[in-house]
Amino acid sequence: MSVNYAAGLSPYPDKGRCGLPELFDSPEELNQKVDELADMVRKASNVVIHTGAGISTSCGIPDFRGPNGVWTLEEKGLNPKFDTTFETAHPSTTHMALLQLQRVGILKFLISQNVDGLHVRSGFPRDHLAELHGNMFVEECTKCGKQYVRDCVVGTMGLKPTGRFCDVPKVRGLRACRGKLVDTILDWEDSLPDKDLNLADEASRKADLAITLGTSLQIKPSGNLPLLTKRKGGKLVIINLQPTKHDRYADLRIHGYVDEVMTQLMHRLNIEIPVWTGPPTKLEPKDEVNNHHPIDCNGISDSSHIKKEERNPCIDEKPHLPKRAKVETACT
Repeated sequence: MSVNYAAGLSPYPDKGRCGLPELFDSPEELNQKVDELADMVRKASNVVIHTGAGISTSCGIPDFRGPNGVWTLEEKGLNPKFDTTFETAHPSTTHMALLQLQRVGILKFLISQNVDGLHVRSGFPRDHLAELHGNMFVEECTKCGKQYVRDCVVGTMGLKPTGRFCDVPKVRGLRACRGKLVDTILDWEDSLPDKDLNLADEASRKADLAITLGTSLQIKPSGNLPLLTKRKGGKLVIINLQPTKHDRYADLRIHGYVDEVMTQLMHRLNIEIPVWTGPPTKLEPKDEVNNHHPIDCNGISDSSHIKKEERNPCIDEKPHLPKRAKVETACT
């Protein structure tokens, strides 16, 4: 499937501030700031990291609001070009650095707004990861909640049926579940998954150091989670090329490519970044019902052909939990 998953989303008028100028620290500033970051990581006892689309641009997956982002180009009436697919994209240096930070016990929890599945494909354990906006490779049973991690994208978006059914076997004479499977990708008005949001909220409150990587922090509630760490007396580090909504709250701001920053950080921590050798054959389950299940990828549709569910504007729906569509555009 084309990495332009945004083409499968419903129309939405306010996508936040797009195309803000990129800022770059000088080599001297960058070195000094990474030194400071390394010192903060060493002193922290509970590090939580928040990731956005900016960590996947080096994988060939465009961001949304950067100078060449999908929505930036859309505002200019231009169509983005894509040279990769979700299936062929490989985890970046940053993805692999985060994996190793978790393995050595520094990174306690990872919170991501990305749907590209690269954290899971890097081998990052799902029980230490909250994917707030879904995962293109994961589908979930509407009946028993079992999640299936696939080798290819599941083919629908917006929490719609994928055409497959749950295969939980019979237990104690009960029938197999056979519940409908749906994708986990949120559309603009969809509520965030309760479990992931609760885990992310709890992890953010417990952290004494929050680091954001490649996100402008414009989407609520995801973008506000790092502030929970600040409110509990923790530190906040923002690493992004463009200004973000919460720059004024940051204890340290770094303007540089995330791969370069993470490479320098890992060098200072004397931790080697592993090389990606392919997706894991066995995943660490998020719980007892989450496992890796390969499927035949033939016939999976491109996101541009995904049918969008029609909504009746005359129907007032009851409010849900925090929605992805909440965008705050103020940057300071």
